[in-house]
Amino acid sequence: MRLFMKQLSLFTYHEAMSCLFPVGIFLTLALSKLITIPGVPRYDFILAGCLLLQVFMYLSKLETKDELKVICVFHVIGIVLELFKVHMGSWSYPEDGFSKFGGVPLYSGFMYASVASFICQSWRRLSLSLHAYPPKWIAIPFGACIYLNFFTHHFIYDVRYWLIALLCVLFYRVKVKFKLSQFDYAMPLSLSFLCIGFFIWIAENIATYFGAWRYPNQDHLWHFVHPTKIVAWFLLVIVSFVIVAELKRLKTNKTVL
Repeated sequence: MRLFMKQLSLFTYHEAMSCLFPVGIFLTLALSKLITIPGVPRYDFILAGCLLLQVFMYLSKLETKDELKVICVFHVIGIVLELFKVHMGSWSYPEDGFSKFGGVPLYSGFMYASVASFICQSWRRLSLSLHAYPPKWIAIPFGACIYLNFFTHHFIYDVRYWLIALLCVLFYRVKVKFKLSQFDYAMPLSLSFLCIGFFIWIAENIATYFGAWRYPNQDHLWHFVHPTKIVAWFLLVIVSFVIVAELKRLKTNKTVL
């Protein structure tokens, strides 16, 4: 029991440190509700806070240069998805802001980047490795199909549950291994996707409560985000993980060469 509690505490510490970036964003959201700066719209205040947080993470070496590059990729991916979803009315950003483009404030990219930051930080801190991970000619098209379905389901049949079924086939043997001091652990990769998706859903409820964005049913009164959103986050985590995994595989191959 003593060893279990020690290992659990160590795991909790590393996961908490991996969450510094998303926690910083939530603190910025909370401060933006409490602090009003004349002439500075709330969305711009949040953007400034996120930029300062990003600079701090890098200069303090809590984040490496490679991790910063990955996060920048996720900014682009997230902004593109946000522009489309806001245009389709999936959610909205009702407040004004100078840093708002196409109805989307630029700080929204940091919400997606925070997921990438968590994955990168956890990968490094826990020395993650993958067992029986699919080759890139399977993993990359699969991740691309999931990402495209976030767009195409507005026009054609939503295949997200077919994609989850395909995940069970392609990833059923895949395990993610991690280290805690001198001990090695492993868990099914799909289970880790679900756990991360669940916690992102909890974070989403906090974010919408602070007014980071608003779903149609929250226009007049805040409500809990529907639990079916866990499926969407579960799939988005897969896309995020595939990108990080492939970038790390590419870097490893270059190092070997």
